[in-house]
Amino acid sequence: MSEIVLIVGVGPGLSSSIARLCASKKMKVILAARDVEKLENLKKEIDAITISCDASDMKSVQNLFKEVDKIGVPNLVIYNPSMRVKGSITEIEAIQVQKAINITCFGAFLVAQEASKRMLERKSGSIFFTSATAGVKGFANSSAFAMGKFALRGLAQSLARELHPQNIHIGHFVIDGAIGREPYGDYQTMHPDEIAKSYLSFYDQEKSAWAWEIELRTSVEKF
Repeated sequence: MSEIVLIVGVGPGLSSSIARLCASKKMKVILAARDVEKLENLKKEIDAITISCDASDMKSVQNLFKEVDKIGVPNLVIYNPSMRVKGSITEIEAIQVQKAINITCFGAFLVAQEASKRMLERKSGSIFFTSATAGVKGFANSSAFAMGKFALRGLAQSLARELHPQNIHIGHFVIDGAIGREPYGDYQTMHPDEIAKSYLSFYDQEKSAWAWEIELRTSVEKF
């Protein structure tokens, strides 16, 4: 039986690259997004399954996993959604901050909770979270994004300590730089296909030497 990967928050960039790579490894790919119509071409290209889901909504996430249950328990779940709200602390809209936090970290918690229940019963699985520099370093006028990503990192670190001993591999991916398919200057952008390879390499780690976090950046990106 093919391994199953569930990718939540799929768009045309990194998520699509991961999906294509997983499909090339003969994994059954399930794509979840609020707007699944935009995934129609990718769905046909890799013979994927698409399921509509608002990751920040508890009921929607529960329904997502009920649909996934009809296919099987995922071997790998990847959480990619985030929302960036820029502005000074005195001007930023509180309701937008709340929405950003719900998407960036509360949704990750919801997905991780549902995935963990099923993986613990099977006694194996991997859950990966896509993060950013903002998860380890806060920037001016980006407090909402920093709050969401810092919380995401805390979730991943806690889950690694809780679930690694139970054979559930947790991964937190710090993407430190801009992602782009077209070359820009001298390695100024990170190609999503190359990032995707790191996700699969992380997934293939032997459990005697599991990592829980990795930072990826171009050779010219400043630390």
